[in-house]
Amino acid sequence: MKKVVIIGGGPAGLTAAYELLEAGGFEVTLLEESEVFGGISRTVDSNGNRMDIGGHRFFSKDTRVTDWWAKFVRPQGKLAKDQILLGTKVDLVEGGADPESEDLVMLERIRVSRIYYRNAFFDYPVSLNWNTIKNMGLVTTMRAGFSYLATLFRKLPDDNLENFYINRFGKVLYSMFFEGYTEKLWGRHPREISAEWGAQRVKGLSIRAVLADIFGKIFKVKNRKVETSLIEKFIYPKYGPGQLWTQVAEEIRTRGGKVITGASVTGITRNKVGKITSVTCSNGDKYPCDELISSMPVKDLVTAMAKVPEESVRIAEGLPYRDFQTVGLLVPNQKFLLRNNGKHPTVGDITPDCWIYVQDTSVTLGRLQVFNNWSPYMVKDLENTVWMGLEYFNDEGDKYWEMSDEDFTRFAIEELIRIGVIASKDDVIHSHREHVKKAYPAYFDTHAEFDELRAFLDTIDNLYCVGRNGQHRYNNMDHSMVTAFEAVSNILSGTTDNSNIWDVNTDQEYHEEK
Repeated sequence: MKKVVIIGGGPAGLTAAYELLEAGGFEVTLLEESEVFGGISRTVDSNGNRMDIGGHRFFSKDTRVTDWWAKFVRPQGKLAKDQILLGTKVDLVEGGADPESEDLVMLERIRVSRIYYRNAFFDYPVSLNWNTIKNMGLVTTMRAGFSYLATLFRKLPDDNLENFYINRFGKVLYSMFFEGYTEKLWGRHPREISAEWGAQRVKGLSIRAVLADIFGKIFKVKNRKVETSLIEKFIYPKYGPGQLWTQVAEEIRTRGGKVITGASVTGITRNKVGKITSVTCSNGDKYPCDELISSMPVKDLVTAMAKVPEESVRIAEGLPYRDFQTVGLLVPNQKFLLRNNGKHPTVGDITPDCWIYVQDTSVTLGRLQVFNNWSPYMVKDLENTVWMGLEYFNDEGDKYWEMSDEDFTRFAIEELIRIGVIASKDDVIHSHREHVKKAYPAYFDTHAEFDELRAFLDTIDNLYCVGRNGQHRYNNMDHSMVTAFEAVSNILSGTTDNSNIWDVNTDQEYHEEK
């Protein structure tokens, strides 16, 4: 049997392991550095309250992905739907299901997100309605309109992220809703960041796309295309995304795969012709392999590898990442000041937002998640408490990263008070902090030379780079899974051309058919 080693227990690595075992004929070993599964799609339990690291909507146009998710749903293949999407814990599953069971049930959710900017809340994506005009003011709204019209006659070169946004939204909206937040997210001004990031993440979203979506709804256009950022519903595991990936890891073990946690890869051995022959972990354990699927950061992959050209080492060492931390805060329902806007019913009449983008640069906070609205099962005492996640974008080792849990939590609470979500630090009854290294592969510094590094990696016939960090690309969860599908397909067919893996999520459109 061919020996396949897979580095990383996130969506890409776990999908690849499962698919290889499903195909048969492989001895599969999966190495995960931490003790949990899902990568940044994991779920953390803190005193019975669950945190989704980063927030992950389950949505994909690719039926391979949606069919794969359905394999793990219990009852088999059934999608559950909340009777009142954000306001009940009663699952409607054909044939019945115990609402408190540990079975993986997918809930259909309403996607509600807003932007907080200068003491006002705007719809996300920004919509052209009375609330937007009122918050912006008539003069600013007119300036934004003329600014956008100007882009129809004069396009800037799409050679950086600033120009990319201005071309699609106009300079006024760019200054309000993109410039400060992007710098908060990446620690760099948008003009220093490649437009490739915008093309990949924002894709076809623009003022024109927003207008097309509005008129499509008004005139009930059939088969209209909806940009990913404009989708209104998604599915979500009952106990968070980590529930799915933990279940997948268990299934891999059941099928005979080796799943080893606490396995930090430090060495990758190659033979005389350049093929990878073994992987070594920090504890000295060595795993021979005929094929290697890697979802570890490219920077670390190259560092661990023998016989790498100096130029490739230089590019890999210069690849930038943005790290991430989140603080979970539990408050009594009555102390949570963001109340329902009347659009969707919620338990306790709290705001229906899944998350709020904090574009205001007066605070460091990047996003605010309300876990009650992702899934009612994420909160231990749904009726009486609100469980939030405050998300911060940092660099490992900076002053915020190095703060003690006590000091950083105090800092986060003060920011929450400043933007009017709670009134006092005494309102917080429980907190939890999580650090996430290399959460976001960044598009500056030596990223511009990545194709040269990829050319070297492609010379290694039995290496397959998958997932977000494995490709140094800001993939969504479903894109990471598709890279795994393509890698397994190449192993099964014996092809040495991995362009199909690298091509995942490079298209400029990613639509949901309505």
